[in-house]
Amino acid sequence: MTKAPIAAPYAPYPWEKNVLAVYAVQALHKGEATPEQQRLAVDLIINGLSDYYGLSYRPDTHDTAFAEGRRFVGAQIVKLLKLSPAVIAAVKKKTEKN
Repeated sequence: MTKAPIAAPYAPYPWEKNVLAVYAVQALHKGEATPEQQRLAVDLIINGLSDYYGLSYRPDTHDTAFAEGRRFVGAQIVKLLKLSPAVIAAVKKKTEKN
């Protein structure tokens, strides 16, 4: 059994296969996205564009580094999405004192 080839991390996202997500990102940027489009756009960014939950290892070291750079963006977005209101308020209060 042969393994499927791992896509090059620098390859452009195949947006043609997910046109609804493209419209969702455009609507999000314009501030006109519906709640469903907002979720679709963020899902595209995290799972499609940054491939946050995917495997970043590639046989070529440079490709792995590039894939890790993409994942870093997804990691930052996921971290912000999961911050609790209590943590945000505590940090805000701390920074206002400085």
